[in-house]
This record gives sequence, structure tokens and C-alpha cells, in this order.
Amino acid sequence: MAFFNDDFIYQLKDNNRIEDVMSSYAVLKKSGRSNFVCLCPFHSEKTPSCNINVANQYFHCFGCDTGGDVITFIMKAENLDYVEAVRFLAQRAGMTVPEDGGDSEKAKLRMRIYEANREAARFYNRILTKERAGEKGRYYLNDRQLEPRTVIKYGLGYAPDEWTMLTDHLLSKGFSEFEITSADLARRGRNDSLYDFFRDRLIFPIIDLRGNVIAFGGRTIDGNGPKYLNSADTPVFKKSRHLFSLNFAKNSSDRRIILAEGYMDVISLNQAGFDNAVASLGTALTPEQVREINKYASEVILSYDSDEAGQKATMRALNLFGETGITTKILRIDGAKDPDEYIKKYGAQRFRMLLDRSDGAVNFELERLAQGLDMTSDEGKVEYLKRCAKLLSGLTSPIERDYYISRLAERQEVSAEAIKAQIEGIRKRAERREKNEEWNRAREMSLRAKDPAQRKDPGKFRAEQQLIVSLYKDPGELKTVAGRISPEDISSEKYRQIYEGMKRLYDEGGDLNNLQAVLSVELMSELTSALYKNEQIELTPKVREELIERIKSKRTGTGEIPDLAAIAARKKKGR
Repeated sequence: MAFFNDDFIYQLKDNNRIEDVMSSYAVLKKSGRSNFVCLCPFHSEKTPSCNINVANQYFHCFGCDTGGDVITFIMKAENLDYVEAVRFLAQRAGMTVPEDGGDSEKAKLRMRIYEANREAARFYNRILTKERAGEKGRYYLNDRQLEPRTVIKYGLGYAPDEWTMLTDHLLSKGFSEFEITSADLARRGRNDSLYDFFRDRLIFPIIDLRGNVIAFGGRTIDGNGPKYLNSADTPVFKKSRHLFSLNFAKNSSDRRIILAEGYMDVISLNQAGFDNAVASLGTALTPEQVREINKYASEVILSYDSDEAGQKATMRALNLFGETGITTKILRIDGAKDPDEYIKKYGAQRFRMLLDRSDGAVNFELERLAQGLDMTSDEGKVEYLKRCAKLLSGLTSPIERDYYISRLAERQEVSAEAIKAQIEGIRKRAERREKNEEWNRAREMSLRAKDPAQRKDPGKFRAEQQLIVSLYKDPGELKTVAGRISPEDISSEKYRQIYEGMKRLYDEGGDLNNLQAVLSVELMSELTSALYKNEQIELTPKVREELIERIKSKRTGTGEIPDLAAIAARKKKGR
């Protein structure tokens, strides 16, 4: 087991207060005297359900049941294992990681993948810029008017039309076949031999926010095969989470982000001076990518094609960004098929003016609602107004809603009061429906989340939960309790694993500050959920004794255990 010395972890957490770290990923709002709430960074929601306990330095989301300490948070937010998360936080705080902190096998593999990707990027770039095999790539980039500085900035490359050229190169550099396939740089054929995944393609390295090459995109030049190929998910890369060129856009002085359709769109925009452009990686925009953008921008401008696929992508993006509250606008390009062509025809300054005049999402949708209707007929106009009322009913800002109602009433020559009345009816019905759906969701989640041990014996389950909380708060009692309660006495699988993790750490001389070293993110989430549920309960030695007795008891059924809150209250009153 790899864990760091207790003093180091204590100092690490002290220098990385959970509220400070989480404020880089979400907007925190005060809750009570010292705690905070926020929209959960790990799932889409409109009402904050993620709670941050400042005193005890942990978080818990009641929406997706994720929780833990600051190390758990970084593991989840940055897709790192325990050791990597500790190193990440140490770097953030300017601390030196002790040499005796052991690396896990997973961490070692990730480091080797980073190194293999970096070597592959150098290989592809050398082929493009210096080798005869990269001539086709150079011709294409020259035709697209990409400058040498842009090629260097993005580390562009070319994969030669050879089956094993990269694989042979990486093997000669000491990388194993397992490391090369784990990075998805090569795959196995029918006879189990390796072949390069990217061949005869322009290569776009995908770089994370820390400067690591994590994956690649490959574009065909002559139209053979799919237009784009992208690396599959690997231990260092999750396609649904990362964005191309966010490593540059996050440092832009412009708080707007331009969401473009592909790699070349982004690179052309960047070359023209728009360093705030990004693109998703060969998939439809995901909630995870939206949350990443939300960290660095107050406004997003969608720059998708005007064809059917582009319109669908625009609508999906509007829905996803609408859940975050970020201002979303649509870029309308007249006289060119895409931003690159527009800039080449009219210049960067005209394009900047186009960005500044980009239309809001509401206007875009209001125009779209007229599609398929005969707007010269009374029936068509009435249907259009009904569609518009439904759309405007979803606006949360009363000022914004009133503004569009006034404009719509003026254009369609109807009273604003009539539109308001229609919208109010829609909103009331939607609220009733949402409350019913929320109740049903909560009920289903509660039933789904119930531990089998909880269904079998709720009383014993509650006693196990509270004993775990008691030991976490007072780990000095672990030795005493371990002499009386064995892991086999714990009926809940989750609490048994947490108990074993605590006991194991204690037996090896570790502190519970290091608990994340031995528990999964899921088990840490379960622990913080238990801490929140029992936050107001005073777990005295007497109560702990009763909990042990209940766990050791052979009784089954409801298994009533003491009302611990009542015991604590009586104790304070001296009864």
C-alpha cells in the first residue's frame, strides 16, 4: 500500500483548503456561518446540491452521491489516482513530495503513456516538417495557409502511410508493447501483431491543461477512410471530458469562448488572433465538456455549420449550456461557409465585429420556431405564438422574459398581457410536473441506493454507519473497537470495506488523513454521506458501546437502536 507520511498529508490539506480548491471548479455560495453550497461539478443540475463542510474539510453532493476530502475531489475532477492527486495538490501549494511516497502501478503506467505520447508527437512532427514522407501533409497545410509558427504552436505532425513505423520507433526507445497499446498508439491485428493506429493522416496532438500530450486526432487528406480518427479513451484521456485547444483558451484575455466544429477551424481562428477557440473531440458536446468551459468563460459563442448536422449540434449545445446559466450566442456567417473562409475573405477585424454582433440563443430559437408554419395564415401565427410562449416560459430571469414578450407582442401585433397569461399557465403546469417528477426521482433513487443490509435490518445498518462515523471522528478508539468487532460482524459490504480500510491503515501506522490511499472514490463518497447524515449526533463512549452491542447482537428485523440525538440532548440537560 502506498501512502505518504501523516505530517505531509496534514500540511498538504492545510495548504489546499477544500473551499479554495473547489472554488476553481464551481461558484461557491455561503450556506450558514461558514459552509458553502455549489452546483455539483460532476453532474448537470440547476439547483445547488453539493455541500462543502469547511470545519471538517469534506464535500458531499446529495444529487449524485459523490463526496470526500480535497484529495478525493481532485482525483474525481482531474481523473487522477491517489498518488497523482497528492502530487497535483503539492504542486499547487508549492510543496515538495516526500520521496518515500510510493507510486502505484497505475500511476507508473500513466507516466509511461505520457512519455510515449510525447515521443509519438515528436515523431509525427519530425515526419511532417523534415522527412520526405511528410510531403503530402506539408502541401495540405500550405494550401490551408497555415504558417510555420502555427504548426510549431500546435505541434502538428503527419503519420506516414506505413503499418509499423511509429511502433518500431517506440519499441526502439524502450517502450513495451503493452504501454504502446495502452496509449492507443497501436492496435493488435488478427495475427496478434501490432500495427500503427494512425496512418497517412495529418496529426493533431491533444494537450491537457498541464501541458501533457494525452491523445491524438488524425485527419485524412485525400478522403480515404473516415475524415477524422481520434484516440480511444485511455488511462490518461477521456474523450467526453477534454477539449481541443483549451490549454490555450484558458489563458485568453477574452472571457468568451468560441466553440468551433473541428481541429482546423480552431487552429485557423487561433492563427488569426482568436486564442479563445476550442472544439470537442470527435463526439457530440458532453455535459463534462460544458462544465470545463464554464470554468474559464462567462459567454460562449457557438460556431457550427448551418447544415442539418450543425443545427442539431447547435440545439444540443444550447440545451447543455442552458443548464449551467452561461450566456450562449450563435455566430451567423454570411458570405462564407466557415470562420476560416470568412477571415480569409474579409479579415480578422471584420470577424471580430461579427462575434460582437452574434445573436443570443433566444432569438435563434424564436426564428427556428417558425419553420414549417404558414406565417401568412391565422392558424400558423397562433401556433407560432404558442410555440414561442412555451420557449419563453423556460427563461428564469423575469427581466429577460418581459423583454422578449414585449418584442414578440410588437412583432406579432398581439397584447403582451395575452402572451404573459399563456406563459404563466405553462409555467404553473411545468412546476407541478417537475415537483411530481422530482418526488418520483427521489423515491427511485432512495430505493435504488438502499444497501441490501439496510433493507434486511435497518437498525443494525444504522448502528454500523454510526460506528464508522464515530471511529472516523475518534480514530484513537480503533484499537479498542477492533478487539471486539471483526470485519465479518459488519453486514453492510460498503461499511465493511471502509472499516477494513481504517483498520488496515491503523495497523500499518498510518493516519486517517491518508484514508483515501486505501479507499476508492465511491467508498469515500459513502463515508462523507454518512458523516453528513450523522453530523448533529453526539457519539459519546456510552453510545459507541450501545452501537457495538447492537452490531454484535444476533437480532434481526427493525432492530431498534437508541435515539442518539435524544441521548445527547438529555446529557446536556443533566438528566
